[in-house]
Amino acid sequence: MMNRRNLLKTLIGATVASAFPVTGAFASTSAAMPWRNWSGNQHCVPSERLAPANLDELRRILRTQKGPIRCVGAGHSFSPLVPTDHTLLSIRRLAGIDAVDSQRKQATIWGGSILSEVGPALAENNQALVNMPDIDQQTLAGAIATSTHGTGESLGSLSSYVTELELMTANGDLLRCNASKDSEVFNAARNSLGALGVITRITMQNREPFKLRREAKWLPFEEAMEKARSIASRNRNFEFYYFPFTGMTLGDYLNETHEPISRGEEIDGNSGIMDLKAARDYLSWSGTLREMILGAYMKTIDPEVNVDHSYSIYATERNVRFNEMEYHLPADTGLEALREIRELIESRFPEVFFPIECRFVKADDIWLSPFYQRDTISLAVHRYFEEDYRPLYEAVEPVLKAYGGRPHWGKINTLNGTDFAERYEHWADFKAIRAQLDPEGRFLNTYLKDIFAL
Repeated sequence: MMNRRNLLKTLIGATVASAFPVTGAFASTSAAMPWRNWSGNQHCVPSERLAPANLDELRRILRTQKGPIRCVGAGHSFSPLVPTDHTLLSIRRLAGIDAVDSQRKQATIWGGSILSEVGPALAENNQALVNMPDIDQQTLAGAIATSTHGTGESLGSLSSYVTELELMTANGDLLRCNASKDSEVFNAARNSLGALGVITRITMQNREPFKLRREAKWLPFEEAMEKARSIASRNRNFEFYYFPFTGMTLGDYLNETHEPISRGEEIDGNSGIMDLKAARDYLSWSGTLREMILGAYMKTIDPEVNVDHSYSIYATERNVRFNEMEYHLPADTGLEALREIRELIESRFPEVFFPIECRFVKADDIWLSPFYQRDTISLAVHRYFEEDYRPLYEAVEPVLKAYGGRPHWGKINTLNGTDFAERYEHWADFKAIRAQLDPEGRFLNTYLKDIFAL
């Protein structure tokens, strides 16, 4: 039987996303080899899969390869950004730190670097990323292309810390852009969807290394709703999860510390989340009883505290697969939407057992960023990967849209080009830059052609 401390650890560790295992880069294959993302909701059979070892090989591919080319990172997007019947390109072999500016606390990093590699490599150079997501298996280029984010009311997405980008365009030319050089390309490229070119190198604004103290503790739903905004303003990083049919939330409070490193034992996240599934299976006939049992049990679990280097504290291991819908809402109304979604799920979807995640993200100035010019509350809804997510998401998405939500580019949504144009004032500007850099649409798949109306 799992003890209380183990249950708490597993509930944290298996909740929100999952690590996509890197199985090694493929140099080239002409045989049709199926591809699928981590959850299995996106898949394709590309005619060829290529992984250049250097810029010269990448340039040769772009200049000689026939047909469309789509870049693939770690396969952690649930939206149809990657699937193609043509060439699938991995830049996983273009990895590592290329240059370090110690005075400015900046580092230029190859786009194929996995985030779990970036943290330790930066630490060796006396630097650290300012903020990180809680999944560290994405490539840096993929994370930038979709405005991947962590949490923190005063902290932006990874894209907001980019000071310069290098793209290889469809004709094989290298283009470097920043706030003063090709600034419009820079505004588009920091959330490019892989539609402008291949992101080869990224210069990040970093800081000195630091340690974080993470405290995980439970609060009743109503208390969490009342205090969430003030808690977010008092803690460097704060997020919380609402567990349906429990009446309880689990909050992660992260703050800088000089305390010595202190970590609890590593627990397989499968057990805790599957305990929630078992409770669903046995008690879905009575939401009241389910909340009485689970909620009462959660109230007995003591807070858990861990201290470690920032890149280690942010990352959590995920072992239970799911599909995900995530929208970013104005900070002033995001919690109202959460309350409405809770009521909807607990009145119509007794089969749901994955928690809803609530995070806080600072506004930025990136054209297609979901955080463009507004502070945001992010709400993410999950469904176990073996179960049909469509009925739940068809019910939840109208609520998220009604509150002015913008979907995470890597998560499930049903928006079309007209919808995006209404949500992004620079939609037409992005399309113009895209057409300028890739006039033949080499970097587009069916999904991107549809939303850009090509």
